[in-house]
Amino acid sequence: MSRRACVRLLIAACLTFVISFAVVPAAHALGGPQPPLDQPAPEFTLPTNTGEGEISLSDYRGQWVVVYFYPKDFTSGCTLEARRFQQDLPKYRARNTQILGISVDDVESHAEFCDSEGLRFPLLADVDGSVSKAYGSWLGVMSLRHTYIIDPDGVMRFRFLGVNPAIHSPEVLATLDELQAV
Repeated sequence: MSRRACVRLLIAACLTFVISFAVVPAAHALGGPQPPLDQPAPEFTLPTNTGEGEISLSDYRGQWVVVYFYPKDFTSGCTLEARRFQQDLPKYRARNTQILGISVDDVESHAEFCDSEGLRFPLLADVDGSVSKAYGSWLGVMSLRHTYIIDPDGVMRFRFLGVNPAIHSPEVLATLDELQAV
């Protein structure tokens, strides 16, 4: 690993640690203005390491979608969060829900991360941060750890800011149960 890559990884890890303790209001979080609830979620199309090479949010109309932003492949918190989503993947599928992970890492990094962790859901490459910015989940050089639940009509129904990777997947499942019961 190059010296530059090591420095970037160290900076990303430090920022992730500091951000995890931040307390922010729901409408405007660290990372920018949040997309409004009960309105159409910002559309996107991003490259991925799975399927046809690109995935759009609109590909999942008719399903619930969990879009989670995370800082970096292969870091401890991001690995834990991805493993928990993978562990609970059958529960998401039983709720007609697709998981999409988004970070600034490129497609090759995502492919290696999925292979090493056995991930069976798509990771999307937001290398320029444009989608992270649209979702208020951008901190200069990386995506923040935010999660959004989008209903089958493409409407933003819930957001999680200041996510704790160790307990996040069960929180998302419980919230999905509440939203789907309505």
